[in-house]
Amino acid sequence: MDLGLKGKTALVLGAGGGLGSAIAKTLAFEGARVALGDIDEAALARVAAAIKQAGGEALALPFDLSDIAGINARVTQVEAAFGPVDVLVNNTGGPPPTPAAGQDPELWSKSFGQMVLSVITLTDRVLPEMRARKWGRIITSTSSGVVAPIANLGISNALRLSLVGWSKTLAREVARDGVTANIILPGRIATDRIKFLDAKKAEREGRTVEEVSAESTAFIPVGRYGDPQEYANVVAFLAGTPSSYVTGSVIRVDGGLIASI
Repeated sequence: MDLGLKGKTALVLGAGGGLGSAIAKTLAFEGARVALGDIDEAALARVAAAIKQAGGEALALPFDLSDIAGINARVTQVEAAFGPVDVLVNNTGGPPPTPAAGQDPELWSKSFGQMVLSVITLTDRVLPEMRARKWGRIITSTSSGVVAPIANLGISNALRLSLVGWSKTLAREVARDGVTANIILPGRIATDRIKFLDAKKAEREGRTVEEVSAESTAFIPVGRYGDPQEYANVVAFLAGTPSSYVTGSVIRVDGGLIASI
């Protein structure tokens, strides 16, 4: 299937991590010019080099999501190198594992800025050009916790859920301008973030990481953790022209993990 991404400009946040790097490489493989945003400059360099080595176009862009004021300048850099952003993949890191109760208000505020306000601000920055050109894709990666809250991820469950309400509202506002806005959420995908969460749970419960991983796997109908490429493939579809009638949706890539309808 031709996804129609050749010559499009994509900006992928969290591009140095497991999900983000897989997404960035897949979009580049489909012919998009990909701007890579991440706070980890070494990881960015590795992903950019891999894309270029495969014949793609990539721009490594150090991106600190806590610096809301710097977002405009970063997007301007992308526009100068590749032109206006056609595809925005909002993929942010998560807060530390915590209960919902008893957290410092400063932690809530900091996490809101990095996970929610940064995404909204960035989207608002690229949206006018998308609407003017009558084509655009806003794809926001969240977590299975927005459907079935995950124990000890109180801040993540709450804040990522706010992005679902925002995206659904936005989708209705921009649909007639040829812009789609969708939420995509991972289940247990084999990334460093999942390894970290498994390790923290093992430490908290006095068990081995292998025991925690085996327990989690037992609840996944397909019987394994997902591969980042499997997630990236769905993002790439949403980013392309064949998905033009898909908007305002919450799409699970979870191997059947979430039991609710």
